[in-house]
Amino acid sequence: MDLRHLRYFQAVAEELSFSKASRRLRIAQPALSRAVQELEQDLGMRLIERNRRTMALTPAGAVLLAESAVVLERLEESLRKVKRTAAGEEGELRLGYIGPPTKSFLGRLLAEYRRRFPKVSVHLEERTPERVWEMVAKGRLSVALTRPVPGQGERALNTLLLRQEPLGIVVPQGHPLAGRKSISWKQLANEPLIVLARREGVGLHDEILAACRTAGFAPRIVQSPSLMGTVLTYVEAGAGVGVATDSVAATSMPEGLSFVPVTPVHSVPLVMVWNPDEFSPPVKAFHGLVEEWLKDGRLWS
Repeated sequence: MDLRHLRYFQAVAEELSFSKASRRLRIAQPALSRAVQELEQDLGMRLIERNRRTMALTPAGAVLLAESAVVLERLEESLRKVKRTAAGEEGELRLGYIGPPTKSFLGRLLAEYRRRFPKVSVHLEERTPERVWEMVAKGRLSVALTRPVPGQGERALNTLLLRQEPLGIVVPQGHPLAGRKSISWKQLANEPLIVLARREGVGLHDEILAACRTAGFAPRIVQSPSLMGTVLTYVEAGAGVGVATDSVAATSMPEGLSFVPVTPVHSVPLVMVWNPDEFSPPVKAFHGLVEEWLKDGRLWS
């Protein structure tokens, strides 16, 4: 017995007519009759009582009609699910991200993704860049929005550059450096600096130190908190000058603080990262949406 036999039997049993069933299925009547006979032989029982003028289901035939409807309906739904999954319309997306740099667009992006692919289950993980990168490499995350991590090249992950984020300082509005169009890195040589801890953002931390070295001084770091929000709180409290990217100024900066660009420009990249060996349809769909928004300028609008 195969699914073809079940489909043919279902049509005959519902129509109680070989001629009507053959027209419905668009197959020759003798082939349909032969298929029903083969099904009865395989099961060793009569399913349809028939003579020259009438047809009726046997009790066994009535049960098989009900059960075959369930089986065939489930099969159709399974095939539709397979097709939706292959098209990225169903499945799971496990997305890792870092907070402040993605705050301006991530909510909008995910709302659009869920609108287009409502059957995809989306799970979010906010972690440090290093942790996010590691989780993608180990298959615990499908894709991530993070910063490149030094020494991770051997993991063979693919990346897409989303933006280069310029560095600047955050100071209270009454600070002598506030209100300027820009300052030089050399002007920070004697300032107490507040910088995100290296363990929480190695790329950002190292770029700040590199900019200071290039300007000819060793930075005087007075605080290295684990969260960018804590960096800003220290600045509000008058503990020193915070160093951050312009995305922090655009999305997370409290009232009373000012962001001032620092020259020459030093920046840290924000990238999308994924494992090419685990490029599932939901990941492919998310990748396509991000590329579309990058091209249209919607990611940063």
